[in-house]
Amino acid sequence: MLVLLVAATTTYLVSGLARRIALKLNAVAQVRDRDVHAVPIPYLGGLAMLAGVSAAFLLAGQLPFLGEHAVVTHDAQAILLAGAVICAVGVLDDILELSALAKAAGQVLAAGIVVMNGVRAYWIALPNRIFALDTATSILVTVAFIFLCANAINFVDGLDGLAAGVTAIGALAFFSYTYLLAWEQELVRATTASLITVAIAGVCIGFLPHNFYPARMFMGDSGALLLGLLMAASTISLTGQIDPSALAGAGRAGLLPSYLPIILPVAVMAVPFLDLVLAYARRTMAGTWWFVADKQHLHHRLLERGHSQPRAAVLMYLWTALVAFGVIAIVLSANWWVLVVVLVVGVLLAFFSMRTGGVSPQHHS
Repeated sequence: MLVLLVAATTTYLVSGLARRIALKLNAVAQVRDRDVHAVPIPYLGGLAMLAGVSAAFLLAGQLPFLGEHAVVTHDAQAILLAGAVICAVGVLDDILELSALAKAAGQVLAAGIVVMNGVRAYWIALPNRIFALDTATSILVTVAFIFLCANAINFVDGLDGLAAGVTAIGALAFFSYTYLLAWEQELVRATTASLITVAIAGVCIGFLPHNFYPARMFMGDSGALLLGLLMAASTISLTGQIDPSALAGAGRAGLLPSYLPIILPVAVMAVPFLDLVLAYARRTMAGTWWFVADKQHLHHRLLERGHSQPRAAVLMYLWTALVAFGVIAIVLSANWWVLVVVLVVGVLLAFFSMRTGGVSPQHHS
């Protein structure tokens, strides 16, 4: 809680400074055909998020509970360095609009920093079996996953407060799993995954007052790419700090963590991943590159059905929470009624999502 509050407070306070820097550098989101905001909005929310993550990691290193674990400290430093690199790439893109190739190269560079410091996927857990990865495969999987997560968050960042809220919910869900697993299996509670997910939730919560409708600033690529890298790193780091035999040997009734390491990363990122996959399929079928922007993302579809920006964002929050926490509840529980509750809530949420409303209001300053 202390790390979360420090991350949130730092991000909230630094956001005002980042906004002034964005205006001075003309890092401003102009109004384009595919956008939903009606007035130019400053970028560089990612700088405030980076400050929040830095403060959180610095504090964690001084706390006996977290700082006494050398692996957590080492991993946090490596991930923070990679985060600074990918955030810098995003800042350049927010100011200069880099080419897709240049952005991809920057993302791979940041992923390379993570890999070179030993934070990579060492195994993949499947039910009743653990697949150990050789070095080359481990590096490839890690870089690809970081690249995928970074772009997934970037794709979903299309409404005021959407990416920050969805990421915060996903991070809290993943933290719940890592902490519950450590408690249930009597493992060390202090893991890199727990630290990162708490820091992610903190910076997103601290940024939301500046970013929720009507937004005073956007996170921009600097924030979206940073959050994507951190979400990927939280999953990847878990494979290096949790004994896979503990996953396969879970004994409590109803506790089946061997399913979750492969399912949960997809569940907590379900909305961004779904949006990314649909965009890739849609643009490929249209004969264009996957990175060519359009106005057919999930949030655009909700707006077309008459939902306001705040309502559309909240609906996507609820979908994220349902999938992420629902998967955890279903897998960790032996009760059939848990599945029924999740399905009923899903049907109700689908009804409200598909229901048409009035005319979506325009963004105002």
